[in-house]
Parts: sequence; C-alpha cells; structure tokens
Amino acid sequence: MRVCRAAAALLSAATLAVAVPAWARSPAATEDLNPEAATGSQARALVRAPHFMMVAANPLASAAGAEMLRRGGSVVDAAIATQLVLNLVEPQSSGIGGGAFMVVYSAKDRRIVTYDSRETAPAAARPDRFLDADGKPLPFAQAVNNGMAVGVPGLLRGLELAHKRQGKLPWADLFQPAIRLAEQGFAVSPRLHKLLAGNRALPRQPAAAAYFYAPDGSAWPVGHVLKNPAFAATLRAVAQGGADAFYQGDIARDIVAAVHAHPMPGDLTLADLAGYRPRQRDPVCGAYRGYELCGMGPPSSGPIAVLQILGELEQYPMGRYAPGSVEAVHYFAEAGRLAFADRDFYVADPDFAHVPVPAMLDPDYLRARGALIRPDRSMKVALPGDPEGGLLAPGRGNALERPSTSHLVAVDRDGNALSMTTTIENEFGSKIFVRGFLLNNEMTDFSSSFQDPEGRPVANRVEPGKRPRSAMAPMIVLRDGKPYLLVGSPGGSAIINYVAKTIVAVLDWKLDIQAAAALPNMGSRNKETELEKGTALEALAPALERMGHRVKITDFPSGIHGIVIDRDGLQGGADPRREGLAVGG
Repeated sequence: MRVCRAAAALLSAATLAVAVPAWARSPAATEDLNPEAATGSQARALVRAPHFMMVAANPLASAAGAEMLRRGGSVVDAAIATQLVLNLVEPQSSGIGGGAFMVVYSAKDRRIVTYDSRETAPAAARPDRFLDADGKPLPFAQAVNNGMAVGVPGLLRGLELAHKRQGKLPWADLFQPAIRLAEQGFAVSPRLHKLLAGNRALPRQPAAAAYFYAPDGSAWPVGHVLKNPAFAATLRAVAQGGADAFYQGDIARDIVAAVHAHPMPGDLTLADLAGYRPRQRDPVCGAYRGYELCGMGPPSSGPIAVLQILGELEQYPMGRYAPGSVEAVHYFAEAGRLAFADRDFYVADPDFAHVPVPAMLDPDYLRARGALIRPDRSMKVALPGDPEGGLLAPGRGNALERPSTSHLVAVDRDGNALSMTTTIENEFGSKIFVRGFLLNNEMTDFSSSFQDPEGRPVANRVEPGKRPRSAMAPMIVLRDGKPYLLVGSPGGSAIINYVAKTIVAVLDWKLDIQAAAALPNMGSRNKETELEKGTALEALAPALERMGHRVKITDFPSGIHGIVIDRDGLQGGADPRREGLAVGG
C-alpha cells in the first residue's frame, strides 16, 4: 500500500497551483515559518498533477520552471529557467560559476541522452596543486577558499548545448524570471540566512560581503529583500549574446581578474574560458527488479555506485525488510561499502583514465560482490574488486567532496523527462564573487595527492583540462522503456546513498516519492555506518554495533527531489530537510 494515498487524493486538485511560502513571496517573513532555519525540516505533502511537474530546491525556482512548462516549453527550457533562479535564491549551492550533469529522456526518440557541463582544470594545473612545500595535502579550508580552487565553469555552455538540441522556447525567454527577481528583489529565505550567518569565510571576501551581508557585518535577516542588479546585467548579456557573452569579452575578463586578484591567486586564463566545451555522453544503465536505471556516466561516479549498490542488493529480499529495520540498514550499508571501494579506485574523467564501466556493472560481478555480505556481521571496510580480471588497481584518491549542490527534476506535457544535478562544490564555492555570482571551488574535487602511499598514480589526480570526479547522481528509472522514477540529490559523496535509498524505498518498499524522500537517511561510504541524527534510526545503533558496525550518528542534509510517473499521472516529492517544492499542472 502506498504511503500518503489519502493525502494525495485530497491534494490532487489543490497542488496544481504554486504554493509559495510567505517568506518567498513578500519582503516580510512571518515568524511561523522561521523554525525551518533552526530545525532544518518542514513537512511536505505528496503533489499530484496530470500533465507536467517541476521540483526544485526553492519555491521561486520551481515556479520559474513551471512557468515555462505551462507555456509549452520542454523540460530543458524549464531546467534552464529554474537553474538561473536557483543562482539567485540558493547561491550557496549552484550557479553559472559552476557546472552540472543533465540526464534527459526524449519521448519522441524513446532514448536518454546526458549532458556533461562539469568544470575543467585550467591548462596550467599540475598534479601537486594542493600539496604544501613538504608534499603534504593542504588543509581543506586552506585549499578551498582561494583562486587555485576555481575550475573553468561549464554550466552555461552545457545549458546552451541542451537547449539547441532539445529546447522549444526562445533562449532569451528562459532568462526573464531570474532577471525580474534580480532587479525587483527576493526575500532571503530561512535556509539562506542560516548559511550566511554560519559562514566565516564568505564575509572575508569584500565583493561577497558587500552583497550577502548588512553594513554592520550581520547576515541579511529572513525576509530582507535582496536585489542583484549586477547579476541581472550578466543574464541580459547572456540572454542576448548566448554563452559566448560569458566565455569571451568583459565578463570573462572580470572572472579571470577576480581569480588572479585573490590573495592566493589562481591560474585561470581567458584561453581556458574560451576553450571550454561541454560533452554529450551516453548514459550508464543497469537493471534492478525488472526496471532499467540510467544516469550520468564518468566523470560522475554517482550512478555507477548507485547501480553497484542495487546490483549487490538484488540477491537479497529487501522488500521483506521493513524500512528502518536492522536488516535493511545492515544490507544497505554493506552494499555501500563495496560500491564505494570500487568507486574510489576506478572512477575518473574517461578522457584521461580508463574507467571499466561495463565490467563494474556486469551482473555476475555485482552478484559476486554482493555475496561477500554476511547476514550477521559487518565487513567494516571493503576492498575494491577486480572487475576486469587481473587489472592492477590504481591508487586510492583522497578528494574531499563537500555537500553543497542542488537537484531538480521535470516532466513536460510531451512526456519528456529530465533529472539534473548542479553545483559550485563547497558551500558558497570559492567565495569569489564577480558580476553578481559566485565561482566554484571544483578543483578540490580532485584528489589532493597524485599518488597513493605505495606510489601508484591516482586516477582522479589533477591534470590540465581534466574534469574532477563527482558523486552527483541524476537518474531516470524506466519501466517498459518509459520513465517511471526521476531522482537525484545534493550532498557530496553521500548523494550516492541518498539516491540509492530513495530507489529502494520506491521499488522495494512501495513508498510514494514524498515518503521515500522523507525516509531517514542511512548508509556507509566504506567507513562508518551512518545513521541520520534525530530519527528513529538512532535506536538501531546498539544492534548494529553488536554486528561489528562502527556507527556514526550524523546530520544528513539531503535534498532529494523526485517524480514518479504512474497510471494516475505524476507525483512529485521534495525533501523536507530543505526548502524545495513540487509544482504541477
């Protein structure tokens, strides 16, 4: 029986309108909505709609995407409009100074394509980029907040490529909601206020401080109307001149100047920007319980790891283990250890390293890996497998993937479907603010060491023009060749467990997408077994520890957004841990 069926029936008509919270609509915020900042959670109801659906991390962004869908735009049109608004209202997580992975199902062609707009390393980048004079990795806080952390932004080039191939509305039209908000202002949300108030590095950057903080240095309060005329001007230029207006000319010169002006300057050049090219790649696909699951391939490790987790679990009756049971957590965590062990060794930019994707996803290989799971004992730390047989494993990398990302999903009237994860990497990226937007710190997604202690080269080492490995996992689940579930999440390397959990919740435990997103998070990244703080899972710790698990109770700020397409139409779900909203019509 599906969860929240009665609620869905009651909401099916009412949720066709955009239910935007008061803090997002008006300058004045009501005190009733402020607790979201303190608790990090707000109840969400399943949203149903007959024709189209948009789910994103902020109500204003969801509204922008839904506006394009109402006008007959494609899912790509909706994603572009949504992303540009996210740059304004959720600047800590994504924007035009970063990159993204987009997975699109074309109803006309009945096929999935993926767009890779991942940032690249500047031409001057070298493998020892984040090592000190003694050859030791720099502390992350030192590596991230400087010009050396900035990779070549790819987002706008990727959006432009997707629009040329799968857009319907004029390019310039997609920029109008964000331009309006930038000029007229938007109310600072509880989440944005909390993150601004808690960030110590951002106020040290003069340009960022002048925009994000009041003259007395305090974070703008909830409800403060924040205007960004500089970003409006940037968007106007790109709306009129295409992505070339960003990658060449005055905007490009200002980006390079800001990177070089930092006290710890970077080496990004005008040639790096002008030379950036997005990639259209084939998806990686696998099977689970009779469904076909597809997502972004390398340099993303996310869908590969998700498919490995599911492939390792398929031999076990996950549907019989209740959500939140010791058995469910045990098997899920053990499968995660195995997947992360492979992922950490083998996945990197496929243009620079051999990534054995077919072998890693071979059903026999995954069955053998899954058979290593003992029903009554944790393996604690898994070793990588040998998917190709006799393959000399590269060195294990030590990249620190930080959880600041955003995810959106959309379905349009024509049955096209999109799942997109977008990022500037760490919270507020490099903290370098230029032309109304933040630049990424994506270079810290490379391994800080180019070889392991045994001297083996690390696949995810820094190299000129290379794309760093990512854990982003935008995915589309197909049933009988048509989209059934769209899902993804922010959250650094924990994205893999968030997405896998949600898929298991929908396919094995038969939860609706909203209940699946809200389900307590769990899993292992081949270290501790992690359980979400403040949930019923905490009570499982003693039993898991008796099985040999080293348990860590931790915050799990996922931002799972998903859509299920069933016989009754579309159902959308937004993670209650953030400010997301599903909007349908």
